[in-house]
Amino acid sequence: MSRVQLALNVADLEASVAFYSRLFGVEPAKRRPGYANFAVTEPPLKLVLIEGEPGQATRLDHLGVEVASTGAVTAATGRLKDAGLATFEENDTSCCYALQDKVWVHGPGKEPWEVYVVKADAAERGGSPALGTPDTRPADRPKAEGVPTAEGVPTAEGVPTAEGVPTAEGVPTATGCGCGG
Repeated sequence: MSRVQLALNVADLEASVAFYSRLFGVEPAKRRPGYANFAVTEPPLKLVLIEGEPGQATRLDHLGVEVASTGAVTAATGRLKDAGLATFEENDTSCCYALQDKVWVHGPGKEPWEVYVVKADAAERGGSPALGTPDTRPADRPKAEGVPTAEGVPTAEGVPTAEGVPTAEGVPTATGCGCGG
């Protein structure tokens, strides 16, 4: 099972839940304070709604690809590194009220993409240093060093870049991932 994830910051969570329930013909798979997600079968989509500020226009939070296993995340990590992209890995992290393993990359427009697997439910929403949101790991879990963010994505030596975001020559990139915090 793989599906694309689209995470949006919305001003009115209740109105957005009502709209997307009608649009896709399904109710949210998970509801928490300030958060909802939909597991849409057709088209295969994980739609995440994160409550933002009243009156703000809906905006992209991040993009992702949900996969079925940690092995699939590991395989994606290898493929992304082989393509010359700077990656940031998070394992056993709480994001979007779920325990996840994931890898992050940033597109040429600094848009964050994650490839992730949901391992279990979590009591906290969490966040990600890759998105510039607070790292909510418990004190006994180490924090990552050199975490890329949309403002300062590290580049690999000798890898062509677009505004500081690495790309591999000849590899198509997306233009235009768990969940903002």
